Amino acid sequence: MSSPHLKREIGLLQATSINMIDMVGIGPFVMMSIVIKTVGSNLFLWAWIFGALTALIDGMIWSELGAAYPLAGGSYNFLKEAYGKKWGPLLSFLFVWQTCLMSSLVVASGAIGFAQYFDYLVPLGFWGEKIVSGTLVIAITALLYRNTRTIGKISVFLWSGVIITILWIIISGFTHRTVSYTFLPSGDQSLFSLSFATLIGQASVKTIYSYLGYYNVCHLGGEIKNPGRNIPRSIFISIFCITALYLAMNLSIVGVIPWQEAMKSKFVVSLFMEKIYGARTAQLATILVLWVAFASLFAVILGYSRVPYAAAADGSFFPFFAKLHPRKNFPYVSLLFVAGLGFIFSLLLKLADAINAILAMRILVQFVAQAIGVILLRRRKGTRDLPFKMWLYPLPVILSVAIWLFEWYSTGVAAIAGLSLVACGVVVYYLSRKRWGMALNKMGD
Repeated sequence: MSSPHLKREIGLLQATSINMIDMVGIGPFVMMSIVIKTVGSNLFLWAWIFGALTALIDGMIWSELGAAYPLAGGSYNFLKEAYGKKWGPLLSFLFVWQTCLMSSLVVASGAIGFAQYFDYLVPLGFWGEKIVSGTLVIAITALLYRNTRTIGKISVFLWSGVIITILWIIISGFTHRTVSYTFLPSGDQSLFSLSFATLIGQASVKTIYSYLGYYNVCHLGGEIKNPGRNIPRSIFISIFCITALYLAMNLSIVGVIPWQEAMKSKFVVSLFMEKIYGARTAQLATILVLWVAFASLFAVILGYSRVPYAAAADGSFFPFFAKLHPRKNFPYVSLLFVAGLGFIFSLLLKLADAINAILAMRILVQFVAQAIGVILLRRRKGTRDLPFKMWLYPLPVILSVAIWLFEWYSTGVAAIAGLSLVACGVVVYYLSRKRWGMALNKMGD
């Protein structure tokens, strides 16, 4: 009997749905007031624009790499291929090492945000929020404990709820607009001052968090149909659609609630709906926002559960992560690990701390090293066989590295924690590679 293996059963619609529900979680609804408060003026929309540009530039890198190396694990494979026999094993190991922790932080942040927004419906208190966040992780894990084909159908169903919710918010705001708003500078304001750049850097840590997920399809590369076409398409469709929805939603809400008031609200979308339709409709809108958060967490756990599996199956991580379910053909050990650690973090952490830690941990090893890796791959292998070639090369690579380093600096103290995690990973790698027999020396150029 042959061993179970991943099957390519996810098409373009399903891949795009998985990306979009990952991107639109509780983030934009919770982060909206935080971003406005951070910028402290009507120019807050520029933080969302900057986040969109970051996603688009970085999306070109993911598209080229994802189409060329469509395997489970995404960045694990990209880094291994780009840095060759000498540095590839270390960097790919560091990616999986930090992903095991970071992915669970992402799960925890989504669950914590869900519980906080649930507080609008029923006052929960501290322990009530922890119970809700933990129960949510358990429920989604149970829903994901099945084969890939069924998961693809569930993703499209959840995605439809996401789109309906956001469109309802946008249409409601533009048809009940009572407040004038402009995102252009006035008086002493300037888009080119150092103080403004600093504020946008701090605020965009939150907006970029809300855009993350456009690359989720790359983690599922081994399960995507026609990956050379569908992976880049799903990435760009996701980025353009979510950008339009985010900008329209922000403009819609501040057209009903002045930004000075919106930045003080913990439940800005619920307050927005309450002003237009009343308390009962606001409760319905809150339920739909929670639907969005649930859908996003579903996609997050799905995508990240494939990363430890891919590394272990390649002989480069703890072997038990390589196990596939004997009948349903999905990496159940990896799934249970990511979700289980996420459950623990959801009980221990605060939302703001989790978000800063998420970006600080992944920027250097994943985004920066991956961008540089594109240059290394092009020099070594050329571009003739690439299914997708990024536009305006090498400009997107240069801009991506500069932006990510700027964002890493903007995370503040969390940047030190990110470096510490990398340092620990290096120690573990050199102490354990011979013991595991990971066949690291077989990874050729």
